[in-house]
Amino acid sequence: MHPEHAQLQADRIYLGWQYVLLHPDPGPPPKRPSPAPEAPSGPDPELLRRERLQEDMLNRPVKIFRTAMALLAVLILVLGVTGNLAWSFAVIGLVATGGVAAICTYALFQGDRAVRYRVLEQQARNDRLRQERDKELFQAQEEHAARYREWQERKERFEQQMTWYAVAVPDEIDRVDVAGGTLPGWSALITLLGATRLYTGGHLTVLDLSEGAVATDLIELARRGGDDPLVWVLPVDLPRLDLGATLKPEAFADVLAHVVSVSEEHRSTRDLSFDNAILERVLEVLGENATISQVTAALRALAQVGDPRDDIRHGLITATQLERLSTLFGRGVSDRVVIERAWALESQLRKLENLGTEAVRLPPARLRVISMDRQAGVFGNRVLGTYVATALTHILRQSPGSDRPWYHTIIVAGADKLRGDVLDRLMDACETSRTGLVLTYRSLTPTVRERLGRGHAAVAFMRLGNAEDARVASEHVGTEHRLELAQLTETIGATVSGLSGTYTSTIADAHPDKCGESRTDLKEDITESTEWGRTLEKLGEIERVLQRSREFLVEPHQLQQLPTTAVIVTDATTAGRRVRLADANPAILTFPKTTLGELDDVRDAVLSLTPKGGDGDPPPNLGPPPPRLDWRKDR
Repeated sequence: MHPEHAQLQADRIYLGWQYVLLHPDPGPPPKRPSPAPEAPSGPDPELLRRERLQEDMLNRPVKIFRTAMALLAVLILVLGVTGNLAWSFAVIGLVATGGVAAICTYALFQGDRAVRYRVLEQQARNDRLRQERDKELFQAQEEHAARYREWQERKERFEQQMTWYAVAVPDEIDRVDVAGGTLPGWSALITLLGATRLYTGGHLTVLDLSEGAVATDLIELARRGGDDPLVWVLPVDLPRLDLGATLKPEAFADVLAHVVSVSEEHRSTRDLSFDNAILERVLEVLGENATISQVTAALRALAQVGDPRDDIRHGLITATQLERLSTLFGRGVSDRVVIERAWALESQLRKLENLGTEAVRLPPARLRVISMDRQAGVFGNRVLGTYVATALTHILRQSPGSDRPWYHTIIVAGADKLRGDVLDRLMDACETSRTGLVLTYRSLTPTVRERLGRGHAAVAFMRLGNAEDARVASEHVGTEHRLELAQLTETIGATVSGLSGTYTSTIADAHPDKCGESRTDLKEDITESTEWGRTLEKLGEIERVLQRSREFLVEPHQLQQLPTTAVIVTDATTAGRRVRLADANPAILTFPKTTLGELDDVRDAVLSLTPKGGDGDPPPNLGPPPPRLDWRKDR
């Protein structure tokens, strides 16, 4: 059967694959009944010998007495012939001895008949027993044949059943929080999520703050699929990043104010509004098309840092603008406060001075990756990451809501490096624009704990090395839940131990008229272009061999030892909290026993096909293998 629920759906976000055996292993086949040793068909020689030996022992006195009577009869006859005994007495003696001898002979004959009768009777009993054994053996063989046919059906169902079921985000969910995990685990999850998004015609933006190049496999996979992803590596590509260039001055001032607050975790809303007011007035002086370098030049003039004539000479500000800036705020104590804040703003915004200075027209791309260079400073990367996240927020706020939820998906890897208010604004903007949002956190800081699973969000827990984080996660999920972990998840997780790739910028080589060649087989692309696919290809038939699993409770020490690609997905439903364990390995999609249908949907479909009132098992095929995936579909 080919149920519709087993097709890749454009409005679904796939987080992994759940290993479940709906039909357990029936074990070895039933043992065939072995027949009893075959008895001889004719008379048993041994029985005949024993019976005759016993009869001989019983008849020995009779035989001796008969012989004596025969000898006595001969003697009487001789005496009668020789005249030594009168014939009258001789006849009487002959009759007496002959009669006794005849009686003894008859007795011996009766004994022989009894022996033959007992032998024949035993043979008849043996024949009856043989017939009963043959009948029982026939019945046992019929029962064995029925049991074997039943076992063969169960074995066929066991071997043909789907073993990996898709774990998708429910329809009402608009955000996924991924807590914990390693960089290889994030790479697997992002590759799986991004590949299914791109295949269904969606768009994907990855903001990688992890400095671990977790989207390299996804980029290579997109290239093989015919896409030309755009990859920015900041701060090197900062001059060619035009994100936020079209924002209005008020929005641009708000973005810059949040960028400045990245290093001041305990700042209040009042401080943020004060910085925003300074930047709005500065942008009002500079005009609508002001650049970051012009803003920093104006802030230096406002903070009385350096010689403003140098900035005038370089064309960053004009003399008229300098005069307006000098009279922008009043004199006195408030002036000193403005000078201090302007100095702080300039010292941090100068890291963005090259933003958009060499912007070029870029081709449209369905995959965009903005990453931070691990060779750059930690603070500088946080400033850049905050700017990108805040600029994206304002762009989403200005965009109309999409008709297709999750059509545009944003993945923020390392979201714990952003301030809480920046995350809140990004979440709200994605919710109003119906943009899918995936946030991954390396650690559960207090800022993350306050926002974990808040609103219409699902939470995915991966390996949590910190004991306190593992305790918080186990309390969130519930320690009473028992989950099933496949051996393949543990084995593959230990095989792929790290990431060695780095991002390569594609902005310099991007051409607006460039069009990639379309590929048609996502399964083949995953096998050849991802580390996960290459690993499984080397291991051969590991899925067939490792059809074993173990159960565990959601306890802190178990969460600290989760395999690399294991994901515990939990979301709230009307029936209570639902908890599922999935494997985010994208190569599982290439398995012949992987279905794109979810476990509950497939189980319901199977139960609907089971005859009512019957005690038979459902049909063997629980769902088709993944369909041939065409990258050109839905374009």
